[in-house]
Amino acid sequence: MPVIFPVRIVREYQRIVLFRLGRCVGTRGPGLIFLIPFLDRPVIVDLRELYLEIPHQTAITKDNAGITIDFIIFYRVVDAVASVLQVQNFAGAAQNIAATTLRSVVGDMPLDDVLSKREQMNDVLRSKLDEVTERWGVKVTNAEVREITPPPPVQEAMTRQMSAERTRRAVVTEAEGTKQAAITVAEGDKQSAILSAEGDRQAAILRAEGFALALQKIFETAKGVDEKTMRLQYLEALKEVGAGESTKLVIPMELSGLLAGFAGLAGPAK
Repeated sequence: MPVIFPVRIVREYQRIVLFRLGRCVGTRGPGLIFLIPFLDRPVIVDLRELYLEIPHQTAITKDNAGITIDFIIFYRVVDAVASVLQVQNFAGAAQNIAATTLRSVVGDMPLDDVLSKREQMNDVLRSKLDEVTERWGVKVTNAEVREITPPPPVQEAMTRQMSAERTRRAVVTEAEGTKQAAITVAEGDKQSAILSAEGDRQAAILRAEGFALALQKIFETAKGVDEKTMRLQYLEALKEVGAGESTKLVIPMELSGLLAGFAGLAGPAK
């Protein structure tokens, strides 16, 4: 017969389910607990949140695809007495219930949903497991699918799909880069054309202003030239025309008046 120590220290996260002469008399703890030797038998229950790993399970999806899944469940004891009285081995019972529940959940979902809607599957697993473990005084707080292994043909198809998607993204990225480069070059050409046109406009304005100033200067200078000077300039022009290679000359009618003026100027000079 095992030796029963009359004193036990129960930690804050523990409870003792006490049996006296085979009858459950409730829970004790935390703190210092006194036991009656040979009459009391304590069973320590951990109230912390624990986890249970469910090994790889094979299940068939709604569209008849065989997959392998392993997941983990988190639970905690909410009723220490029920967890001792209602189930003999919670870990073993939970594994069997989890495997059965998993096959039921996966059987209602097509393969695409199993692969893409993991959060939804986790919620359904947790809810269904909690319905079973509630009568054992245990609360399933979470269920997390860790790994889903689809059949080899599906894995190959997924690999090809991912490769095609990466290629598509690369092409889209390259096309976007080419587009941006073309836009940048066109914008540069546009700005260059604008600057060139603006330069031509400014140059034309400056040339026009220079020509206007030159005309103004000529006009102002012409105002100070007397009639004699103008006649001399006219003769110089005729001289240059006569020195040319042309055999025919057109003499304006004003030549007689010009010569008469020179005759008038020559008389006083004599």
